[in-house]
Amino acid sequence: MKKENCIFCKIANGEIPSQTLYEDKHFRIILDLGPATRGHALVLPKEHAENLFELSEAAAGEAFILAKKTAAKIKEKLGCDGLNLVQNNGETAGQTVPHFHIHIIPRYKDDGQNINWVPGRPSQEELEAVRRQITE
Repeated sequence: MKKENCIFCKIANGEIPSQTLYEDKHFRIILDLGPATRGHALVLPKEHAENLFELSEAAAGEAFILAKKTAAKIKEKLGCDGLNLVQNNGETAGQTVPHFHIHIIPRYKDDGQNINWVPGRPSQEELEAVRRQITE
């Protein structure tokens, strides 16, 4: 079901024009209007899910399979040096539109983008405590 005031629902369902790379019954893949790099694309489900946790397992699997196929085609056709697949959940994690989507970001040498983090240095005890908290 689509959400009436969701911009990505409107784009995914063809109510707002887009530069579409792929479309099927459940998904639309478009070029991002504010790309990080040349060829930056978004995988959008046509059915509304605010984030990964609201998406069905079947739809999540299908979304990542489509992202993989599209990433391979972008790499082949645009000759990028690498790719980032980014999927944010929640405002703190960088999600700016509350509709599940996957960014496919082609990377080029010296493209000026920085999608990295500073690695932490937890002790083995800290890692063990976190592992227990998650698994118990």
